[in-house]
Amino acid sequence: MPNPKQVTEKLFQSPQKYIQGPSAIQNAARYLETLGKKPLLTCDAFVHGIAGKPLIEALQSHTFNVTHVEFGGEASSQEVGRLSDIGRKEGNDFIIGLGGGKTIDCAKAVASELSLPVAILPTTASTDAPCSALSVLYTPNGEFDRYTFFNTNPSIVLVDTSVIAKAPPRFLAAGMGDAIATNVEARLCKHSPNFGGGLPTEVSVAIGQKCEEILFQYGRQAYEANKAQVVTPALEAVIEANTLLSGLGFESGGLAAAHAIHNGFTAIESLHVLLHGEKVAFGTVAQLVLIGTPTETLDKYISFMLSVDLPVTFALLGIPDVTDEQLRKVAKLAIAPGETIWNMEGVITEDSVFWAIKGADAAGRDFIARTGGRKEY
Repeated sequence: MPNPKQVTEKLFQSPQKYIQGPSAIQNAARYLETLGKKPLLTCDAFVHGIAGKPLIEALQSHTFNVTHVEFGGEASSQEVGRLSDIGRKEGNDFIIGLGGGKTIDCAKAVASELSLPVAILPTTASTDAPCSALSVLYTPNGEFDRYTFFNTNPSIVLVDTSVIAKAPPRFLAAGMGDAIATNVEARLCKHSPNFGGGLPTEVSVAIGQKCEEILFQYGRQAYEANKAQVVTPALEAVIEANTLLSGLGFESGGLAAAHAIHNGFTAIESLHVLLHGEKVAFGTVAQLVLIGTPTETLDKYISFMLSVDLPVTFALLGIPDVTDEQLRKVAKLAIAPGETIWNMEGVITEDSVFWAIKGADAAGRDFIARTGGRKEY
């Protein structure tokens, strides 16, 4: 049942401030000084080289005392505990998460553990994690563990588009795979409480629709701009869609089957190499199949995904020989108690999800056979 507690209040939540533009890191001190002067900065070694050093220099030039700690690679309870212990010992007054989705999720969890504000500085537009008041935690070996919810959203989200333009285009595409699910899922959750515990507002509905509109209008163009490592209006628009609009849209609108199927896919070890949005993209096709989407509409989504090299078949996912037994396990995890698939109305069973996953692969293969893999939409 989508709304067992019969919630009637509507609720919308968001970060306190969102800043986006080229070379935004150079101006970080202006925005972050409202949070404190002694941040704990976590990022991985690669990100430290391309964005961490310039950020630390920009902050130190404004008398910030930065504690830099290398991110361990997995957003797990163990990593949250390790970083929290360091933050307590150093007496940090706010947290900075610099990097991709897992670094961001870990930083938010550390900030919650220490009751400190957090600033999120994504270096890719690969997920909608930066703006939300929740983290997805995994086991140390990469399997989905749980969602963790916080009382507040990040204080500041600062997006340097000149850094994101230099990231591999695969990350932008994965962000579009995550973002294309936003409206597809949220429109099925209008009677279900969102991540803040209230019903979706009209503005959250509008945000989801605008997110999808931008992706269809500018997705391919932005992907090509990213390949050329140039910041264009199309790239700026898609970065905003992937980060802000998708983030606000999913959190205040709701998630459904696409993300539940993604979580189920974490049970297949060979898929751990894929990015979050790559698996969500396939989960979106599966959700569209699950609800009986007409072929013409389904084709539009599949064509869009292929235009930015997102996977729409088992072969493109890298599991051409996946077994029914493995897919049954995915389906079973997707309908676990508390999963987001239960935000949807209608009858959901292990069989129906299993069939939808196989049906998504069949639809993807059929589209490619009919069109030659046409990359237009």
